[in-house]
Amino acid sequence: MDVAHCYLEGNADAVEFCLHDGYQHVLAASTYTLQEVGSNVGPLLAQADADGYLRIYSLEGCSNEEKPRGGFLNEVCGEKISSSMCLFLDWNPAATSISVGLSDGSVSIITLAESKIEKLLEWKAHDFELWTTCFDIHQPQLVYTGSDDCKFSCWDMRDNPSGMVFQNSKVHKMGVCCIAKSPTDPNTILTGSYDEYLRVWDLRCISRPVNETSVCLGGGVWRIKHHPFVSGLVLAACMHNGFAIVKIGDEKPEVVEAYSQHGSLAYGADWQRAKLLPRGSTIVATCSFYDRLLRVWRPKSDFCCI
Repeated sequence: MDVAHCYLEGNADAVEFCLHDGYQHVLAASTYTLQEVGSNVGPLLAQADADGYLRIYSLEGCSNEEKPRGGFLNEVCGEKISSSMCLFLDWNPAATSISVGLSDGSVSIITLAESKIEKLLEWKAHDFELWTTCFDIHQPQLVYTGSDDCKFSCWDMRDNPSGMVFQNSKVHKMGVCCIAKSPTDPNTILTGSYDEYLRVWDLRCISRPVNETSVCLGGGVWRIKHHPFVSGLVLAACMHNGFAIVKIGDEKPEVVEAYSQHGSLAYGADWQRAKLLPRGSTIVATCSFYDRLLRVWRPKSDFCCI
């Protein structure tokens, strides 16, 4: 059920609900402007720019009252970290460092100390654009990477340069777009690819996806988000085929709901994390690229029964 929608000023590529208690009604959307010559620009709380800059923002002017007043973003620091484009970033579980994927296939590990950006590590991880990075929430010394070279890799940051734990180059038929570690199962991780498949991996057997646990979503799987409260439920942005809610369990993954109310590339997606909604009720935000459309909607499915 559609709740609300609006058109943004730029091409929409990401949307995120705030994680923190008291601000879970706050929604951030990221856009950038396509230009014939030059770079693409757009704002994020931690912003990875096409010009190789990383910028860190804080939310100022908000109170902890029951009805918080509006705030604004204040740039804490910014620094050029690479001559290559910054394509993706991920905060580590303790929010003390950030992994940044670069267009030359490298990954940088950045820390913020005394309002200053410091590069801890950087290594050549892939042959082509590094579309996604993901810290392991259960083993924070590990970081996963996926690239346009079709490789899915894991690295141990305790080594310098970081040592490869594994690399799978045989399963994905096209570039790896997104990686999401299960928040409840330390042995399960998901990948999404331009080849239109969402794959479930068992980290105890990384040479191939777990038997019979991949599903074709009909479009390149650009983003994956685990449900904040319902284990085994995933929201996926499927580029040319809208958005899908997928059940991941012991059996083959299955699409339990599809959402096709966007008219162009499905890029950004997130679940609202508010715990005050009725049990099983969820709010979702999604955005699409060329039509600059942001939608907020409520899935039809009763997740209590899934």
